[in-house]
Amino acid sequence: MTRIIAVVLAVILGGNGLFMLGAPLAWYDAVPGVSSTGAFNPHFVRDIGAAYLVAALGLAWFAWRPAQGWPALTAGALFLTLHSGVHLFDASCSASPLGDLIRDFPGVFLPTLLAAGIAFVRRPMES
Repeated sequence: MTRIIAVVLAVILGGNGLFMLGAPLAWYDAVPGVSSTGAFNPHFVRDIGAAYLVAALGLAWFAWRPAQGWPALTAGALFLTLHSGVHLFDASCSASPLGDLIRDFPGVFLPTLLAAGIAFVRRPMES
C-alpha cells in the first residue's frame, strides 16, 4: 500500500513541479493563497518547482525499488516537511491562521504527512 501511495504522490507532486516550471504565472494565479504571499517571482516559483520534482522522483524511486529508493524518499519528505514548516510559521503570523491551515492542508500538509509517514514506516531496520 505504501508503494501505491508513493506513486500517487509522485504523480501529483511531479505534475505540480512541472506546472511550476512550465507555466509559473499560471501556477501562481491558479493555486489558492499563493498570490497573498507576495509579488510574483518566476525564478522563485521555478526553484520550488524543481524541488517538487526532486521530491516526486524520490517517491517514484521508492515505489519502484523500496530498499534503494528509501534515502531519496527521505530527502523528498524532508523538503516537504521543511516546506510545511514555512507554511505553519506563515499561518501563525497571519490574520486567519486556522483558515490558512485549512486552505493549505490538502496541497501542503497532507502530502508531507503521507511522504514522511511512508519514510518512517518503511525505514530500514538494523539487524
